[in-house]
Amino acid sequence: MATHLSDEGDTLETLEHLLQVSQTAAGRARLNAEGTLTAVLRRLSSSPSPFLLPRLYLVRNLCYCDHANQEAFLAAGGLDRVASALIGEPSVSMEIVRTVLQVLASVAAGGEAHMDAVWARFFPVWFREISRSSDPAICDALCGVLNTCCTAGEYRRRLSELCELERGLPILLNIIITMSGVCVLQKEAYFYWLLGKVCIEETYFTLVFQGLSSVNIIGIASCGVDFTKEQIFLLETLLDGMLSFPISKNFALGVLQILIEAYTITTASSLTKSVAETGHANTALQYLLLMLRDICSCKQRSTSTEDPADLFQCEDLIELLLRFLRELEPPITSDNQEIQPLSSSKLAPYQGFQKDVVSIICNYLHGRKHVQDEIRKQDGIPLLLQQCIVDESYPYMRKIATLTIRNLLEGNVANQYEVAQLELKEPLITPQIAQMGLRVEIDEDTQRPKLVNILPDLDAQTLAQCIYEFDLNVASPRCLSTSLAAKALISFTAQALTTLATDQALKPTLSSNAVCRLSCPRRQLWLIFALIRNYLCAREAIRHSPIWINNGLPLRQ
Repeated sequence: MATHLSDEGDTLETLEHLLQVSQTAAGRARLNAEGTLTAVLRRLSSSPSPFLLPRLYLVRNLCYCDHANQEAFLAAGGLDRVASALIGEPSVSMEIVRTVLQVLASVAAGGEAHMDAVWARFFPVWFREISRSSDPAICDALCGVLNTCCTAGEYRRRLSELCELERGLPILLNIIITMSGVCVLQKEAYFYWLLGKVCIEETYFTLVFQGLSSVNIIGIASCGVDFTKEQIFLLETLLDGMLSFPISKNFALGVLQILIEAYTITTASSLTKSVAETGHANTALQYLLLMLRDICSCKQRSTSTEDPADLFQCEDLIELLLRFLRELEPPITSDNQEIQPLSSSKLAPYQGFQKDVVSIICNYLHGRKHVQDEIRKQDGIPLLLQQCIVDESYPYMRKIATLTIRNLLEGNVANQYEVAQLELKEPLITPQIAQMGLRVEIDEDTQRPKLVNILPDLDAQTLAQCIYEFDLNVASPRCLSTSLAAKALISFTAQALTTLATDQALKPTLSSNAVCRLSCPRRQLWLIFALIRNYLCAREAIRHSPIWINNGLPLRQ
């Protein structure tokens, strides 16, 4: 079969054969030598419906990575001819539009002249019309053309035109709105690369973000307006692609600015009902904190001398993060040793907020001595030490906080000295400790915390009565939790545990696993109490109790 188009015309069979040949570099070179591209372009504007799409496929294949065919395309007026294909049909199919965009992307890859030619012919009117499509495949193909034109040569000029408010920005916003309706996007999609270039690598993040706002103004927090779902989608997309692009300082500053606005919205006391229900500000705050965490780590994973996190020193990032943690400070004890929450404490905007804030500080501290010094100057060392807790809600919180302390002290003698001088001035009494009848005190000799019993001591007569009551109730669940025996167990265990553990005669009994093997909590309680009773029966103080008999069992009164 012939590998060229005759002057009389072509057939579908001929086009199918040419498409097969054009899939290889050698085949494209041979078709170019035969003038196939010029011939098919001449027929493009007058193609009947069955022929239009195969001819566009052939043009696309011939221009793919073939500089000679890309030059021939421009020389033959190919841009006007493929544009006519978009208006030649009463109803242009989505596949035709997508193929035309693929042709333009292949041609634009030919060099600066090709990019300028495509840009001048289709920007902004044609691109704006195409961006209104609700088909994600069309928008992604359009992103392929825009990304190619904004990659090399005078790409910064074209990129600035693409982000102009009245000309190119509506194209970007239309694409983002369409793509936000897609459940799952492929990571290799052109949309990711275009958005990463515009927002992360260049300086247009804040402009694009505000363009997706419902009010289109800077400083949405001052108006009490929540974030839109398109803005949340933009943040999520950029978070996924941050590790693939160099981070510009404008992007880092924009993230910090919007973070402050998001935190203001989430902590405002006069939120409207609709804002509280949507929770977009909370989601935005979470994405922005994760972005900030990755920005602060870019120095660790890059060999570049530029560090976008350097500008945070002027923006008081440490002061902001420490304020976040202080507003979530744990409760403290008052003078009467009762648990009272801080009047200024707030609930976390979302689950994991505290962990994300500490993660940012951890990354920001790494290799930055001025950040270490700033935390010390703002009295943040005790606050960071408080984060080293075991929290069942956040299993990795203690590990993150411990790594943060390591970064805080590494190579910083002043911080190390301050930690060494810290003393426990006032112990914390938790509800669990108070319910056990205990309190925490600081030992005057060792300066270490110790548990002290706060229930009154029991004399021999009262203790014997407690054990007697316990034996009466052990066979039935009769108010055992409020009985005198239960109270005696709490008090007496606290008083005598140290003595019992050091008694040589009782050590084998206490070390037995018999208690652990009992599944019934009430039987465990009985066995522990019985051990204490048997031990005390041998002591002089209780042996002569009037309600105690020789075999160590109590009598009914």
